[in-house]
Amino acid sequence: MLSLALLVPQAPTFVALVSRPEYRSIVLVLVASTLGALLSRLSGRIVLPTVVVEIVLGMVIGPQVLDIAHVNQLLTVFANIGLAFLFFFAGIEVVEERVPRRAVRLGTGGWVLSLAIALPLGFVLQQAGVDAEWWLLAIALCTTSLGTLVPILSDARLLSLPFGAAVLGTGVAGEFWPIIFISVFLTSIYGAATEVLLLVGFGAIVMLSAAAVMRARPPRVIRVLQETVHTSGQTAVRAAILLLATLVLIASNAGFEFVLGAFAAGLVVGLALASPEGKFVRLRLEGIGFGFMIPIYFVVTGMNFDLDGLLTAQGLGLGVLFLVLLLLVRGASAFFWMRDLDRRALAGLALCGATALPLVAAIVGIGEERDAISGGVGASLIGAGMISVLVYPLVATKLVAPPGEERRVAAPAAEPGHEPV
Repeated sequence: MLSLALLVPQAPTFVALVSRPEYRSIVLVLVASTLGALLSRLSGRIVLPTVVVEIVLGMVIGPQVLDIAHVNQLLTVFANIGLAFLFFFAGIEVVEERVPRRAVRLGTGGWVLSLAIALPLGFVLQQAGVDAEWWLLAIALCTTSLGTLVPILSDARLLSLPFGAAVLGTGVAGEFWPIIFISVFLTSIYGAATEVLLLVGFGAIVMLSAAAVMRARPPRVIRVLQETVHTSGQTAVRAAILLLATLVLIASNAGFEFVLGAFAAGLVVGLALASPEGKFVRLRLEGIGFGFMIPIYFVVTGMNFDLDGLLTAQGLGLGVLFLVLLLLVRGASAFFWMRDLDRRALAGLALCGATALPLVAAIVGIGEERDAISGGVGASLIGAGMISVLVYPLVATKLVAPPGEERRVAAPAAEPGHEPV
């Protein structure tokens, strides 16, 4: 008698779907992501930015150094999910920080000034032979990593000061507007008028979703969400990830870059988490994002990093130039705060505004997929971003910290969205 198992087709196992070298690469990427978190805090006196360590370890295990790990299809899927989570948490941060409206207005005005400076600079760079689209260079130079700055300022006891409000306003604008612009510029499926209509329609969907989570709260649904916060059900976490996937799908189908959907989902979920139970849901989402997916994205970024292109006279020269231009472009936004801050605080604000690695890496990665920037120029931009998160916040806190309040802030404490641990 034939066994029933012989009559039912067996699903292939994970090991059967992934070759041994591919599986080894996946394990090595997980090793690198774990070591990144460990090495960044190994010293009791110096705390390195985890994202920088992850990118460096990705370079080490990748094709250009040890050549023991290679990017495969599954790692690419994981990395894209990590990128989506990165922008998802950027959206949550915009809502969670509760930035005063005046700070948002001044920050947006400063960002517009930065864009006005960056656009002609990008055009000049492209005309001078830099292998990248002028608008992509401009947007990359207009970014600010709010998630990297918040734990640093909190640790240095600067977040509650007027300087902290200025950094929050500058950081919110430096995260929100580049995401909108990069999504629109990279949309080329439809005509300009259709794209505008689609963007308005997508915005309406996001607003309806936000209204639904804020007002439509059936008691039975709320009860289930509250009861499963500390159980294996985790309904709120599942709902948040469902919303993330849904808005990413809608944005992609509309022709926009998928990160716009991820960012929008973060805005909606950030509003929904404004409750006592919200912090527990946030912690669980961070466990998935910062504990698993986002580190994979940055390690894979390091594996794809054009190290040979950076370690040339032209690559290093471009890296230094981009580092200076980040300070020039984003530092100019500090002029909007001249009535609120003294000279030292204005200088610190300029340095904080120029802190820009995570979004720069994401923009470069998206641009490379669309052939809008070469690997060598992208490596120089990412290299400049890495130096910016290592140096600029450190100098800023030293400039602004009140006498006797200077803390041991040797470098940025964590990935975007993380508190110091």
